[in-house]
Amino acid sequence: GSTTQMVLVLVIGDLHIPQRAADIPAKFKSLLVPGKIQHVLSTGNLVTKEVYDYLKTLSGDVHVVKGDFDEISQYPDQKVVTIGNFKIGICHGHQIVPWGESESLAMLQRQLDVDILITGHTHKFKAYEYEQKFFVNPGSATGAYSGLQSSVNPTFVLMDIQGDNAVTYLYELVAGNEVKVDKIDYVRRG
Repeated sequence: GSTTQMVLVLVIGDLHIPQRAADIPAKFKSLLVPGKIQHVLSTGNLVTKEVYDYLKTLSGDVHVVKGDFDEISQYPDQKVVTIGNFKIGICHGHQIVPWGESESLAMLQRQLDVDILITGHTHKFKAYEYEQKFFVNPGSATGAYSGLQSSVNPTFVLMDIQGDNAVTYLYELVAGNEVKVDKIDYVRRG
């Protein structure tokens, strides 16, 4: 009932530090306060161990999947974690062809048998419901360029999971160093 704990999940990836970006934007870092976030799910391409260590300062529970540029090879290609009532799949996404295409992502979602599938790689934020499942791409938290686009706004996602509800907050750094926040609701169905 009303005792449901709010669980905050940071979804972040495609940072490409230091090759394509020096650091996570200061505006974002000031929002990411240690001790507030229960889980970190990262789509990979961090690229260095330092970035992993930074994520570990935010939460004791950090899950990373391997991007095509990650220096640490022990990260798995894909991972399934259970948070609250949700089974969440994570995969960087360069393995899924065509990249970011909803039907190919849905195939992976069915394969992993998850309620929510988190992928990255395109550096383009997306959060949408498809065939009653939820799909999230947190974009690039540093606004790193990708092979597909040269100008990318830095974005990350916070999910607030309570019971069968997952509320997705998209944080986007727009012109003038302003942070814009959008909210998308998803309710898990049986």
